[in-house]
Amino acid sequence: MIIGVPKEIKNNENRVALTPAGVSEMKKHGHTVYVQSTAGLGSGFADEEYAQAGAVILSTIEEVYAIAEMIIKVKEPIASEYPLIKKDQLLFTYFHFASSEELTHAMLEKGAVCLAYETVEKTDRSLPLLVPMSEVAGRMAIQQGAKYLEKPLKGRGILLGGVPGVPPAKVLVLGGGIVGTQAAKMAAGLGAQVTIMDLSLPRLRQLDDIMPANVNTEMSNHYNITRAIKDADLIVGAVLIPGAKAPHLITRDMLKLMRPGTVVVDVAVDQGGCIETCTPTTHENPTFIIDDIVHYCVANMPGAVPYTSTLALTNATLPYAVQLANKGWEKACAENEELKKGLNVANGKILYKGVAEAWNLPFNEEIVLANA
Repeated sequence: MIIGVPKEIKNNENRVALTPAGVSEMKKHGHTVYVQSTAGLGSGFADEEYAQAGAVILSTIEEVYAIAEMIIKVKEPIASEYPLIKKDQLLFTYFHFASSEELTHAMLEKGAVCLAYETVEKTDRSLPLLVPMSEVAGRMAIQQGAKYLEKPLKGRGILLGGVPGVPPAKVLVLGGGIVGTQAAKMAAGLGAQVTIMDLSLPRLRQLDDIMPANVNTEMSNHYNITRAIKDADLIVGAVLIPGAKAPHLITRDMLKLMRPGTVVVDVAVDQGGCIETCTPTTHENPTFIIDDIVHYCVANMPGAVPYTSTLALTNATLPYAVQLANKGWEKACAENEELKKGLNVANGKILYKGVAEAWNLPFNEEIVLANA
């Protein structure tokens, strides 16, 4: 198969979808890999390393899209890339269709085959291609939240861990999944007083067993959230419904219950956000303020630590990418239920229920995998 790796052009996105080691693996299976010049530079991989691994370096993104049967990316295509996508071209990347109606319609109209990292799902319902970036984002949420609590950045002026004689900050984490768990661990490690909320009592029991003494678990409901936000210094939104919009657990009206300078970090902003007032921001302009509450809503948080993120992501995606290249997407999805669940759009149809529901579009429950 002919594989293309374009340079990411989303604002401050420095990750790359394939490392030189990944190129070498693809070459071992007999595939041809084209990499856009400087695609890996932000993650610390020079063109020379890709060439040594067997890739062909192309100068422009147009050349990469024109020649490739499968495009491997990190983030969803942006508007300037739409015209480059060919009918039946396989795109393997994060899409987050439920947060962008424009992207959804564009991919349907182009007739692309869109296999989304975030909905590839194992039988235990875990999301193997979301986990590594969720781990990075969860840890970064505390790192960024602690920074924006500083007074020059409009926060409350609180040191997350406090000092002897002065109490630490209070951190509220909404959601006990991968993001929430990593956020709670990081906040606890810095000495904060942490509360983590989730809807699942079994999950809360697990968290209670593994977390240190400065982490409390609590059932997530409107009453408990409303009470907790009144004295929280940092709130992390870590709610995920795979492939669908996140529910709004904190509404605009609830901001007035918080103290001025409280920081909210909504990691779920890729999927619409679980805090109503959050809209996507960039690493260039990461925050905004509403009702004296600092909002950090960067939609590609792991892009700020591209070396770590690229290695973590490609460790997870490469085995699936090799299957797609070896077998073609139809046969690979027919034989691997995990990959099949990643199919969001194909043949001009929506194949993932959460995406169809997000934009009130027809949902095609089954796809005929003709070449399987």
